[in-house]
Amino acid sequence: MTPAYLDPRSGETFALDQPRWCGSNHAPLFLTDLPGMRRDAIDTATRSLWRYRAALPMRAAEPITMGEGCTPLVPRSLHGATALLKLEWFMPTGSFKDRGASVMLSFLRQQGISHVLEDSSGNGGAAVAAYAAAGGMTATIMAPDSTSPAKTVAMRAAGATVELIPGNRQATSDAAEARAATTFYASHNWHPFFLHGTKTLAYELWEDLGFQAPDNIIIPCGAGSNVLGCDIGFSELLRAGAITRLPRLFAAQPENCGPIAASFIAGQDHRVATPILPTIAEGTAIAQPIRLPEVIAALRRSRGGAVLLTEAEIAASALSLARAGIHVEPTSAQAEAAFRRLLETGAIKPGETTVLVLTGTGLKATPRIAELLGIEL
Repeated sequence: MTPAYLDPRSGETFALDQPRWCGSNHAPLFLTDLPGMRRDAIDTATRSLWRYRAALPMRAAEPITMGEGCTPLVPRSLHGATALLKLEWFMPTGSFKDRGASVMLSFLRQQGISHVLEDSSGNGGAAVAAYAAAGGMTATIMAPDSTSPAKTVAMRAAGATVELIPGNRQATSDAAEARAATTFYASHNWHPFFLHGTKTLAYELWEDLGFQAPDNIIIPCGAGSNVLGCDIGFSELLRAGAITRLPRLFAAQPENCGPIAASFIAGQDHRVATPILPTIAEGTAIAQPIRLPEVIAALRRSRGGAVLLTEAEIAASALSLARAGIHVEPTSAQAEAAFRRLLETGAIKPGETTVLVLTGTGLKATPRIAELLGIEL
């Protein structure tokens, strides 16, 4: 069956030959189910996520690639158990967002798009700016005016036009959607091609682990693109007969801004009342995630769960990881904090194969980490 855009809330589909970022009723799009791939289809001569091109929805004649993917999987003893740390910041722009940017912009360029608009709290914008530059495209990035300079400077260095928007992360999203009428909105939160970049994490973990699925994956979660990517990727592998079960997916969010985790814990499919406050985990500070019902469904489908973390827990995990040689931004450290909590509650057993997805380098959060250390810059 030919892949198509899918609005899962209405069942409406659209052909892939026309660029789209949302459905007829402004709903977020997915793609129709793809068959997945088996190990003999891996392009072993390619050292990037494009080794899994057989699982992607389109055949990019000239993908925009800078070697993204193929990140280290490092075992560490944490809280009396072994965890496998997936170091997703080992990418050109220092975060997992490079997976989605490479695939999304490759296919958008193939569809004839040359100028893209993105909104981001930092990492997504840096990735889109860099991959647009690598692909000969132009980019406009909107970001909250509180975004770390390490991220906005990277966007500007890549040649993107950066607009800093007063207010919270949601204000930036609203401003970008208003601009989408004049510039193609290549949002990492809205566009389904981005999810098919993040799904390569699932294929890569499968290959890392000798073509098996782990028992558990703990994922820092804002809008949920890594949760959905893992759900899509492992579901494809299951469909292809390459694995026999799905791994359990666990979403880690800050108590100060955790609408997906709060809704999951409350047993609801829709957003429940929850605090929206500043958090040191800025990369997951999404007050109104557009795919909340779909992320919750993915967590349930995997028999996984969600964890809400205090600011103190996140800060402690960031420093604890750094003192073990793993320097990540506080957003990423939520995976370690959630691992401890899930071990304490018995939701995860020490002998299980558990992957912690560490999404971004601590170099991008230098001011935040300096605050945690009591250092003046």
